Amino acid sequence: MYSSDIYITKWDNSILMKYLAFILSAVMATQAQADQAKDFTAEDLVTLHRVGAATLSPDGKSVAYQLRSTDLEADRGRYDIYMVSSDGDNTQQVTTHPSSDTSPTWSSDGRKLFFLSSRNGSNQLYAFDVKTKNISQITDFPVAVDSYKLSTDNQHMVFSATVFPECKDLICSKKKLAQRKTQKATGKLYDQTFVRHWDHWLDGTQSRLFSVSLAKADSESVVPLSHALNGNVPSRPFGGAEEYTISPDGKTVVFTLRIADDKESRSTNFDIYSTPIAGGQIENLTLANKAWDTQPVFSPDGTQLAWLAMDRPGFEADRLQVQIKDLKSGEVTNVTKDWDRSVSSFQFSHDGKTLYITGNNIGKKSLWAFDIESKEPTLLTHTGYVGGVSVGSDQLIFQYDDLKRPADLYRLDLSSGRAQQITQVNKAKLANLQFGDYEQFSFKGWNDETVYGYVVKPADFDPDQSYPLAFLIHGGPQGSFGDHFHYRWNPQTYTGQGFVAVMIDFHGSTGYGQEFTDSITGDWGGKPLVDLQEGMTYIDNTYSYIDTDNSCALGASYGGYMINWIAGQWPDQFKCLVNHDGIFDNRMMYYATEELWFVEWENGGAYFDTPETFEKHNPVHHVKNWKTPMLVVQGTKDFRVPETQSLGTFTALQRQGIPSQLLVFEDENHWVLKPNNSMQWHQVVNDWLHQWLNKESQR
Repeated sequence: MYSSDIYITKWDNSILMKYLAFILSAVMATQAQADQAKDFTAEDLVTLHRVGAATLSPDGKSVAYQLRSTDLEADRGRYDIYMVSSDGDNTQQVTTHPSSDTSPTWSSDGRKLFFLSSRNGSNQLYAFDVKTKNISQITDFPVAVDSYKLSTDNQHMVFSATVFPECKDLICSKKKLAQRKTQKATGKLYDQTFVRHWDHWLDGTQSRLFSVSLAKADSESVVPLSHALNGNVPSRPFGGAEEYTISPDGKTVVFTLRIADDKESRSTNFDIYSTPIAGGQIENLTLANKAWDTQPVFSPDGTQLAWLAMDRPGFEADRLQVQIKDLKSGEVTNVTKDWDRSVSSFQFSHDGKTLYITGNNIGKKSLWAFDIESKEPTLLTHTGYVGGVSVGSDQLIFQYDDLKRPADLYRLDLSSGRAQQITQVNKAKLANLQFGDYEQFSFKGWNDETVYGYVVKPADFDPDQSYPLAFLIHGGPQGSFGDHFHYRWNPQTYTGQGFVAVMIDFHGSTGYGQEFTDSITGDWGGKPLVDLQEGMTYIDNTYSYIDTDNSCALGASYGGYMINWIAGQWPDQFKCLVNHDGIFDNRMMYYATEELWFVEWENGGAYFDTPETFEKHNPVHHVKNWKTPMLVVQGTKDFRVPETQSLGTFTALQRQGIPSQLLVFEDENHWVLKPNNSMQWHQVVNDWLHQWLNKESQR
């Protein structure tokens, strides 16, 4: 069992003694390792194990989870299934196959652990017998299983698969895929948007929902559930099994779907649909709401259906609120209407009286217990980033990380409020690594409104030394760089290079109330730039060890846009800039990006209707002011911010003789995901910072 002080919400003497013992042991361990500890690097980041998909067994005694490890030689992550006692005393590896094993789910009696595996060439459902340790294959469909859920009695499986909508069975889709591979002509013909999405060109397939009896589980017994609707379940590219659910009695399937018509690329109108698990009529439960409805969840007794909903059509960063429908009376109640937080995920307690909710919260991603009757939230965590909650009758299992520690699993005892760490998936890797301390700060930003940020120090911090600054700007723009151990933009990789890292959640960031988030719309280059400038002034006046005149700004997506905007509006502050997949020309961005609802909402409509909004804060108009050296990075499979944006940025720099470099990844999308590419990305970025920033003391 691994103790942790972070989550303790109710103190008593015994807990205090354990807490002090934990601190003492940590200090002694730190002293013992001081001579051999090394700074955190990009290779360390890339090769850390990543825990996820944790699920509590029916008896509450065990937790199953998937663990990603990194194979640098194969240049990919591989996934295995593990089990750990809910008190953290015993860990065992369930799968060892070189292929990926993911998505563990307990059987209702706890005797089997189901999971998906690609070990036979196609992702299918398997079962691990807890007693005998045998693994058996359950499905062998002609197409891969992308996601799945089991009915409470384990009689049925509902799953998603990528198929051709015109096909009446799975074999047809398999044949069409095989035929496509032999075709010599490669042209794709379209008559509506989307033509491409995120990182792939649409190919005529859709993600569809099916059910099957686990007693037979053959392709002839598969029942299509969503085929009467033209759309993807789950949604692409990021939707998963959280977008559909099965009623406790096993009779009904509820899912979310957006119609794939000629308006899809500019619509956020996802609806909640209901259909019998045996197939049949489909009912739209949220027809009146033209905004986003998603993540349906039944109450444990099956009398209520809850889901997340937004109010405003076309706005992907609107506040997600919990709607609960009484299935007998039909009455729908917005239980979080008066609570100014956007819900990321939620689960019912076993008695159905409480919702366990996660969401961004003042630079953290917090966990709350939300009383349904009183509509009162109780904050359960005060630091870090919480996700992957699994609810038991008397305990919660959840994933936690923060700016100094990568994710592990924790158990929260609901009666005492005590929490304990139950996994140490990176124990060996972290033994000789050192991380810098960090703190959250606040200052008066635009209009004297409070803005928050974080400063992260080098591990071997010396208050009498002066450190160059890596000034990180988050994307979204409705996002947050918070108390989170990020696996791409991690400030510890910069502090490990001898820099201080600073991150500011400017106007538009999430977790500070919806009005704060809304404030960036139509004002991309206004309030956020003021916040960054006022934040820099605050840092300069507050932290004597930060050399603000010896700084580099870095950002991706909207953060990359802000880098281009800074180059034209604030050119004397930074010695260098790093722009990853950033917007250069708002006009061409509108006509080339794939999700039109985003740019139309942010600019008040289509470009041809509101050109003045697009041009008001368009970096392309201020290129003549540019003079700061800039590193430009682009993934050519990025269809969110297409490669011509970065090429335009690089051309503008080169044509004016401004020192610049262009790093291109032909096999990456909006993110750099392949392990070796990630290490190269960090190496090039760090080399750029070292080239332009003086690491010697400025005192």
